[in-house]
Amino acid sequence: MGAAVLKKQFESVLGGHLDWQSRPSPELVPSGISEIGLPRGGLTEIFGPASSGRTSLLVSILAEATAREEVCALVDAEDCFDPVSAAAAGVRLPRLLWVRCGHNAEHALKAADLLIQGGGFGLVAMDLGDTPPQTARRISLTSWFRLRRAVEHTPTVLVTVARQSNAKTCASLQLECARERTVWSGGARLLRAIAVRVGQASRPVLFHRSKLCSPVFTATAI
Repeated sequence: MGAAVLKKQFESVLGGHLDWQSRPSPELVPSGISEIGLPRGGLTEIFGPASSGRTSLLVSILAEATAREEVCALVDAEDCFDPVSAAAAGVRLPRLLWVRCGHNAEHALKAADLLIQGGGFGLVAMDLGDTPPQTARRISLTSWFRLRRAVEHTPTVLVTVARQSNAKTCASLQLECARERTVWSGGARLLRAIAVRVGQASRPVLFHRSKLCSPVFTATAI
């Protein structure tokens, strides 16, 4: 029996239109950039080369979440998180669980999975930004799919950060960071800020069709 025929039979019994294929839009939470909302119950992937603003965006997301009094977890694959600069940028460290994984991407993935399964976190972030791309690519799409399924139907925002896209079609939202200009000052050429743009992929697998969804996002030196 065709799906269209079956749908008509249900509509005749129920006496109204049956919209059984639509899914409710996920709740979006602020990221620190007005044009970008992060979906609860979904996987958001942030990627870009070094000095592209990806870490600044992650810190902004953590600051927003902890300001909402949510309990957050950061899975740090390469032990690169700096709590001092994060606190200066507005992250409330008492509301952040910092999981250090000893330079092991597989351990980071398992830790993120356990945190999501345990529940109670408004945000779980996994930072693979300093993980070599060839190492990050060893994480199979099956593992990413399992992580996406784990966070579905939960109030948790799952964020991953890396140099390149790894989750691909398993991600609900993909944000690509790219450096636009560097701001220097003084005769000693002191770094003051890095201006970047964040591009949201219109389709997960077609990164070249990304649209610029924010004005310049400035990462200021602290």
